[in-house]
Amino acid sequence: MSMNKTFGSTLIIAGTTIGAGMLALPLASAGLGFATATLTMLGIWALMIYTALLMLEVHQHEDHDATLHTLALKLLGRKGQIVASFAVMFLFYSLCAAYIAGGGAQLNDKLNNWMGLEISAQASTVMFTVIFGAIVCVGTHSVDLVNRALFTLKLVALATMLVLLAPHVQSVHLVEMPVQKGLLLSALPVIFTSFGFHGSIPSIVRYVGLDMKSLRKIMILGSATPLVIYVLWQVASQGVLSQPDLMASTTLGAFIATLSELLHNPTVSQSVSIFADLALATSFLGVSLGLFDFMADSLNRGTTGSGRLQTALITFVPPLCFALFYPQGFITALGFAAIALVILAIFLPVAMVKAQRRQRPLQDDSYQVRGGSVALLAATGAGILIISAQFLQMAGVIPAVG
Repeated sequence: MSMNKTFGSTLIIAGTTIGAGMLALPLASAGLGFATATLTMLGIWALMIYTALLMLEVHQHEDHDATLHTLALKLLGRKGQIVASFAVMFLFYSLCAAYIAGGGAQLNDKLNNWMGLEISAQASTVMFTVIFGAIVCVGTHSVDLVNRALFTLKLVALATMLVLLAPHVQSVHLVEMPVQKGLLLSALPVIFTSFGFHGSIPSIVRYVGLDMKSLRKIMILGSATPLVIYVLWQVASQGVLSQPDLMASTTLGAFIATLSELLHNPTVSQSVSIFADLALATSFLGVSLGLFDFMADSLNRGTTGSGRLQTALITFVPPLCFALFYPQGFITALGFAAIALVILAIFLPVAMVKAQRRQRPLQDDSYQVRGGSVALLAATGAGILIISAQFLQMAGVIPAVG
């Protein structure tokens, strides 16, 4: 298996994870303090990489092109397959609709304000969907190549942001203690969704093959890259602004405006805008690739040109329609994204691994994630905690953040 595919797949995992939602992390963790926020991110990352490795343990005994639709049916039965399919489609269609709406708006802004064209918002939204949908329709290799270019540009934009902010970091801000202990619970769903990449795992397995050593490397490095970048971003943002200033910035726009005003540098907002554009694009590629392969498997569409075109229409037309005619419906549904992601990234991997371990005794050449039943129980408990935090926010029991 070539190192080229390993490198490209690692960037797909990292690119899917590092979405525009990263910019909301300082707002979500404003009341926690830097140390508490960093430890929380480290814990969430450990949880997500553990369940990603559980997914690899499940995949090793199945065909390399199996998706969650097939795996859930085989290991959990028809009811498990229905739950898995609903979680995947709910989460991915919601994310795709939100990314299409956001990407179309950003593209429209660039075309009209930067290039002086007169393009309608609807036309820009369709244009965004057609361009990136075509990349996904061609195949994982094309997503790999485009993602590499976009990810490189994204790192340049990120480096620009960090360089501009670094001279203004004050250590006193980084040692501030949590404002309220309850805010940690409120921040969990936002931080958790910032590490979501599990929907792309079947597509990576199909692309790379069942090379477990390479796949483990891809998952660990691909998810560790966002962790490092998130910590650096937290140092820059929480180090520049005090907790009261951060907590007063209730929206992303207000946060960026506060940074620009404090630094007296409009380049900050420009670099943040470019980073958000690129982060949105790479996340959309990863998420829509996962949805494309899932729908192809679920509906038994072939790999012929007509089969891939049918899958593309099923994948992109519904979220495009919602983005054009009823964006608020799916934007509202994103409030439940953490719940769907817990099902997809925690509950299903744990349930499938338990079923597979019962069916298949451990063999010498088999890969099994360490930790046994204790680790599986701990992961399940963490998932219940995150879902509980989301429901408590919706009920107004704890404050909403991010």
